[in-house]
Amino acid sequence: MHIVVRESRDLDEAAAPQDLGLAPAEIVFLSFSDSDLAMAAAAFRGGEGAQPSVRIANLNALRHPMSVDLFSDATLNGSKAVLVRLLGGLDYWRYGGEQLGRRCRELGIALAIVPGDGRPDIRLSALSTLGSGDLQRLEALLDAGGVENTRSALQAMLGKRDARGEIATPREIPNFGVYRESVRSDDALGTAAVVFYRSHLLAGDVAPVDALIDALEDRGLAVSALYAPSLKAAEAAAWLQSELQRLAPSVIVNATAFASRDGTEASPLDVADCPVLQVALANSTFALWGKSQRGLGAADLAMHVVLPELDGRLFAGVVSFKEDDTLGNEFGMSLLRHVPYEPSVSHVADLAARWAKIRSASRGDLRIGLLLSTYPGRSDQIAHAVGLDGLESACKIASHLQGAGYAVDGCPSASRELVARLDPAEATAWSLDAYRSAFEALPQAFKDSVVGAWGQAEDDDALVDGAFRFRIAPCGNLLIGLQPERGQALDRKAQYHDPATPPRHSYVAFYLWLRHVAKIDALIHLGAHGTLEWLPGKAVAGSEACAPRALLGPTPMIYPFIVNDPGEAAQAKRRLAAVTLGHKPPPMTEAGLSGPLSEVERLVDEFASAEGLDPKRRKVLSDQIVDAAIRAGIAEQCGLEAGMAASEALTRIDAFLCDVKELSIRDGLHVLDETELEAIARALAGKFVAPGPAGAPSRGRSDVLPTGRNLFSVDPRSVPTATAWANGKRAAKAILDRYLSDHGDWPRAIVLDLWGSATLRTGGEELATALALLGVRPVWDQRSYRVTGVETEALAELGRPRVDVTLRISGLFRDMFGAQLALFDSAVALVAGLAENANDNPLCAAFSAELKLDRIFGPAGGSFGAGVMQHIDRGDWSEQGDLGRSYLASSQAAYRGDGLESSEASFEKRVKSADAFVHVQDHSEIDLLTGGDFAAHEGGFAAAAAALGNDHVALYHGDTATPDAPRVRTLQEECARVIHGRAANIRWIEGQMRHGFRGGAEMAQSVDAAFAFAATARAVDNGGFERLYEAYLGDPAVAAFLARENPDAIAAMRRRFEEAIARGLWQPRRNDLGELGNKDVSSREAAE
Repeated sequence: MHIVVRESRDLDEAAAPQDLGLAPAEIVFLSFSDSDLAMAAAAFRGGEGAQPSVRIANLNALRHPMSVDLFSDATLNGSKAVLVRLLGGLDYWRYGGEQLGRRCRELGIALAIVPGDGRPDIRLSALSTLGSGDLQRLEALLDAGGVENTRSALQAMLGKRDARGEIATPREIPNFGVYRESVRSDDALGTAAVVFYRSHLLAGDVAPVDALIDALEDRGLAVSALYAPSLKAAEAAAWLQSELQRLAPSVIVNATAFASRDGTEASPLDVADCPVLQVALANSTFALWGKSQRGLGAADLAMHVVLPELDGRLFAGVVSFKEDDTLGNEFGMSLLRHVPYEPSVSHVADLAARWAKIRSASRGDLRIGLLLSTYPGRSDQIAHAVGLDGLESACKIASHLQGAGYAVDGCPSASRELVARLDPAEATAWSLDAYRSAFEALPQAFKDSVVGAWGQAEDDDALVDGAFRFRIAPCGNLLIGLQPERGQALDRKAQYHDPATPPRHSYVAFYLWLRHVAKIDALIHLGAHGTLEWLPGKAVAGSEACAPRALLGPTPMIYPFIVNDPGEAAQAKRRLAAVTLGHKPPPMTEAGLSGPLSEVERLVDEFASAEGLDPKRRKVLSDQIVDAAIRAGIAEQCGLEAGMAASEALTRIDAFLCDVKELSIRDGLHVLDETELEAIARALAGKFVAPGPAGAPSRGRSDVLPTGRNLFSVDPRSVPTATAWANGKRAAKAILDRYLSDHGDWPRAIVLDLWGSATLRTGGEELATALALLGVRPVWDQRSYRVTGVETEALAELGRPRVDVTLRISGLFRDMFGAQLALFDSAVALVAGLAENANDNPLCAAFSAELKLDRIFGPAGGSFGAGVMQHIDRGDWSEQGDLGRSYLASSQAAYRGDGLESSEASFEKRVKSADAFVHVQDHSEIDLLTGGDFAAHEGGFAAAAAALGNDHVALYHGDTATPDAPRVRTLQEECARVIHGRAANIRWIEGQMRHGFRGGAEMAQSVDAAFAFAATARAVDNGGFERLYEAYLGDPAVAAFLARENPDAIAAMRRRFEEAIARGLWQPRRNDLGELGNKDVSSREAAE
């Protein structure tokens, strides 16, 4: 029998150890909760007579095993009793609990570890030295809360009990109730309910709550402040429901953490059917928040932002920070108390008042803005929205609101009319003097950033005759407009995801005009996605000087968003307090075969029919099939080689045809349906919009339907999930099998591309793939299913060498998954430290050769993207290496423990030594030619590798749309598959032609993406360009459609094809392209 040895590493080991230096005491009290610690200090501060010595400490400071060991040595020796209130169960402090149990028994110290979340945990009882009856009474005292009950619990640890020798029973303190309540006047704007924790009331830590109440009352709202121990406590939840029914609030401001929904159970707050604004009472200090680009730490992000989204709450900001209360010094540590942050308190109160207004006002009086994106800043791409016909949907919204009683007049009947009404010649003007006056009222730090980047307002080249002009189509009280350029038009895509560059004056002017001149009451931004949520500022919990808050102010935001993009939806939700309403992706259909591939398929079918009948006929047909494949431009993608046996050639051709034929493609674009339109109307009426999950329906996520719900995503602490781990292992095997088949050996080093949205969508399959390649597996807490660490898999189990894996992460992944970065970093360290042969474990050799094992890289904090597409759009590159060097510069931030450090040389080394680069695409509702992001990341790496002389690296595109049957193709194979199966497929083209202007824009976007892959990775060959040209400009019917519906798109395509020829990326077979192209462009008048 062989014993498999595993080594593991807990996430707590990634934290920095610290020595609390606590002296021994009669009683030691430990808890994760500052409120618990404050009550313990208050219990013995300034009491009459002799008081026992007490030491208190927050368990957050004792997460690292070394911290526990230092505490055990310094504090336990000489102490008499230890009481621990442990939130989350043993798995949240396993090493500490086990060490405490062992040492207290050795030293004869009384130990009680009781749960702090009401969930029994027999493991805690087993570690304690007290009996189960005593533990239950201590738990009851601490659960009851309050200074007196806490004192009784601590005294009981020293043997002070009642006459019967029993621990005192808890003094009853109301478990829930009304803290403060306004007298409502007849002219009140409405009622605001403020909900907060009972523990804050018992600890006297209610300054932020008082500040919120005062601010809400100042804005004309009647306020009722309600406290409860938890929204999940059954009795308290029932009382809250009853109280909210009585109050009928217009808005709720919630200061409790976590989610209250349990499976299909509703939250007790739902009964009010009104918006719920979530606020954070942060666990960090103001100073730390001020310096942090991320805004909130991992714990606060989960507690106050991510999990409350499961209840459909809107994150409105952080209203307080913890600061030292020196009164705790006598107990061995400074206690922390919440101090309100007035600017955010004011913002929350303003936002609550605005939501209350749209709930109470007459619909005919409300003014609404409806914005369309202009990504990437080109005239052929207005109303861009992933998977959505933004123009037609805007017309539908206008008509729906008109029917619902809003003062909407002159609705555009169709997208062509709306495009005409958004003509720049019809723009709305706002004078420079009026803008200056409004600009002066903005926060000074924000103003300084704009002026520093762009100069004074009069220097903005968007000024025309002393005024800014906005493309607005007025429809009564509904204003349909185009979001203007954030920066210079040529730099638009570069700045689209770049929070380092503030917006220009004309952009600032647009939002100030909407708020102060148009006086909109609410704003709808239509589709994924705009630029406002990507402006400079903190990733979450922004300040008044962060650009999104400075420009949007307290304006209610409603944001219809494609349901399969949770990451970018979360960006809008968390930075704009937006109601992100999921909408369906386009309907899907099977690609089939069109154009020259249909002729190849006909010959293959004829060959199959001739099988066994006429050998001579079969020989002729096999030659014809190969010739047809060459003419169709697929010979290279099929792997045809000179001298290849006919049977092998036909097998490869047939496999390629089947792969293309079975491709799922989009059948047109989605137009908002009745359910989604009604959800918009519901949000505009100030009603509660139920939460719903984000995900890809094509991947079996039927739970995302019906759409029209407020999107939420996964708890980051559970990533990777157990399901994601199973799927990720399969994907890792597919990658290794493909590399082994192509190269005859295992890869030693792989760079894996990780995106935030995909991680949210799949629960972390790509991260699981990285761990599987390393040869480690996640470890989960069996009660909460949260990831607590990793453990190694033995080489005998793996059956192959480990792989040295480097992650290139996106900016969203960086901001959303800090714990996962620590997890992977600890996995790398664990594997590097194993006593294994370097042939089986390349990280062992790297560990001895490298000073730092940097294996996680991405854009610097506050930056996004891969730094490639702006150069392609501007044309300011001469060779492939220019694009590669831009990618390297945008990927040089190395993750090192607590943050990112610039290390371009370190990343270059990983690119140079990589055997393979892999990007995994998890669903089929988009493809790598849908936009420029895939080319920027996958092509960017290819260009970087070429620039560094790595000509052997394999470029793979993983396909896990069917997670139990993953496929891995080369980048060139995937580009060919998508060009032939979707972009040049008449079935897809006809679907887009149903959508007029936006259909033409989608076609032009496919050409742009193909060009980008050719420029960066040489992944699109002559055959690919030929097919795209013939499908669009070479097809008279398609060219006439483009000239009629979106003439700027046909001009953009023509320029792109000409650039491909000029740069040597395409050598066309025909010599009349110039003449045909000119006919295409000049055909606009004839078509009209």
